Amino acid sequence: MTAPSSHRGVEGPPDPRAVAETVTDPELPTLTLADLGVLRDVRIERGTVVVEITPTYTGCPAMGVMRADLLHALHSAGHRDVEVRTVLAPAWTTDWITVTGRRKLAEGGIAPPGPAPDRPEGPIPLRLGSTRRTAACPLCGSPDTVEISEFGATACKALRRCRACLEPFEHVKEI
Repeated sequence: MTAPSSHRGVEGPPDPRAVAETVTDPELPTLTLADLGVLRDVRIERGTVVVEITPTYTGCPAMGVMRADLLHALHSAGHRDVEVRTVLAPAWTTDWITVTGRRKLAEGGIAPPGPAPDRPEGPIPLRLGSTRRTAACPLCGSPDTVEISEFGATACKALRRCRACLEPFEHVKEI
């Protein structure tokens, strides 16, 4: 004999962190916000799921879409009260991209960033002149690449071309 439905175990919505970790970046859809290091924290405060995200740079136009996608995913999973907060400090750095995220970038034909530049505490000094970046070709692996444009499809990516295989590719800039 089975118990009446009112006596069965009640399953709640899935773990909110697990749900938030599935949300992809709108500009780099091969990566999740967790892969990119933008997803800072997911916790429950007084019954509300609180999600904290950090923009990859000030004024990132994708923040509104990230927020909406997180709200949609969590609401669809059964979490009724959700708040998405933007956290600006400490500032995001490309060092926060996970090993999995870097692998996914390369597999998607985008050169992952190298180590972020060392920066002292306090204001960031203004340096005039061009930034010297290097990136190995994610298609053939050659280090012999040249920057075509400092800005690619998004401000956080540069457009490069491989001198070995002649293919163009994007490179996530070190921040």
